[in-house]
Amino acid sequence: MNSKFQKNNDFNDIVYGRRSIKEYDPTVKISREEMSEILAQASKAPSSINMQPWRFVVIDSEEGKATLAPLSKFNKDKVLSSSAVIAVFGDKNNFDYAEEIYSKAVEHGYMPQEVKDYQLNAFKPIYANMSEEAMKDVIMLDAGLVSMQLMLVARSYGYDTNPIGGYEKDQIAEAFGLDKERYLPIMLITIGKAANKGFQSYRLPVKTTTTWK
Repeated sequence: MNSKFQKNNDFNDIVYGRRSIKEYDPTVKISREEMSEILAQASKAPSSINMQPWRFVVIDSEEGKATLAPLSKFNKDKVLSSSAVIAVFGDKNNFDYAEEIYSKAVEHGYMPQEVKDYQLNAFKPIYANMSEEAMKDVIMLDAGLVSMQLMLVARSYGYDTNPIGGYEKDQIAEAFGLDKERYLPIMLITIGKAANKGFQSYRLPVKTTTTWK
């Protein structure tokens, strides 16, 4: 994808240069057009049967940040200096979009009609009878994948990020007009132009984290 906004296609620089940034340049704003591109590329992440259960609330206005700040605990400074905060949620009703997703796949030639029919007929009862705990497991996995991809895509656009788990998760959905029974809070991701280079951190070697069989 060629974009007038994208600045960096050096994968090694994107991966090895990523830092969790604590302080942003508050004068740098990200247009909604550019943010939409970032989210679209992030959404190429894989998900269980392609249900894409992630939902984003982009908090980029002063009013939105004022609502979020008291809910962000010890992360308030990151929230206020960032260009935006992306609140990532998981939609427990994600299978509601199955017909649209699979029909569009057929329309675009990604899948034949008979495969669509077979897969939807197979998956519909599974999702209809899935327990709350099992659905949460699916959503957490898929939302984690899209969140990591979002942070890497942001680097390619010249921005930095910080994933945040410390916030009032029991209040965040309702604070932004979402049904808290339907939308599961995953994380906040601050995004903007880093005010400093951040800090490198030690990673355990592969021999510690990996077993070969």
